[in-house]
Amino acid sequence: MQTRHFLQLILMSALWGASFPLLRIASPALGPWVVAGVRCLLAAVVLSVLMRALRERWPARTAWRSLTLVSTLTVVIPFVLFNWAALVIPSGYSAVLNATVPLFGVLGAAMMGEEKLTARRLLGCAVGFAGVALLVQLGPVAVTPHVVLAALACVTASASYGFGAILMKRATMSHSPLPASAVVHIAAALILVLPAGVAAPAMHPTPGALIAVAVLGTLTSGFMYWISMRLMREIPASAATSAAFMIPFFGVSWGGFFLGEPVTASMLPGCLLVLAATALVTGFNPFKGAPPEP
Repeated sequence: MQTRHFLQLILMSALWGASFPLLRIASPALGPWVVAGVRCLLAAVVLSVLMRALRERWPARTAWRSLTLVSTLTVVIPFVLFNWAALVIPSGYSAVLNATVPLFGVLGAAMMGEEKLTARRLLGCAVGFAGVALLVQLGPVAVTPHVVLAALACVTASASYGFGAILMKRATMSHSPLPASAVVHIAAALILVLPAGVAAPAMHPTPGALIAVAVLGTLTSGFMYWISMRLMREIPASAATSAAFMIPFFGVSWGGFFLGEPVTASMLPGCLLVLAATALVTGFNPFKGAPPEP
């Protein structure tokens, strides 16, 4: 992995880390289905405009079915489940559980014969979980059936994205990343339009919620999904999903900077562990010029 790839992973983590606090703002006011639907619609519009500006061509209609499957696994299921979890548990919990994505990505790639299940990558997952545990010092939350279900929803969402990332990687080999990203979000918007429409009367929109969902749709979904697909075209899917290890770090950082939330002394060693884990999973080594193991 080249240095620019590693820097792109950090950028994605920084922006995606902000999505969990935004979900805590948007979901209670608009509802999980509406947030997911509007988010996908905005992303589809942004990506379609970019396609027109860059004069990209749409994928053939025969490819839309496979891209719809990618959409279901990497957009629809994770969005709805994380949105629902945001109604029940703090954003830090969701961010930590999202850090299981690389593990599912590594396992999925091995099961589908895309990559080797190496000791280095498994060690990277273990080190990443240790770093996340140090980064986010979560207060006690009463264990209720809803809390358990919310945690399971986050893990299911992470598994869906981790396994879906393999299909996402395959899609980048057959299609240009921008058109593929646009189709993925158009398909997601179409899938979500009916449930979002049914849920719309129950929403209570606020300015903060509308701003939050606008940022989620245009930036963390539309633009960053395209960047993610571009990156996946050049590195293994498991390496691309390793960005999830750094998301809790940025979530804590954004909370401390903008909301005045406490920043603990455990952040420095936790950050170092998370960066080490990402390097292990991706094979990135700034001091070595040889290519990483496949």
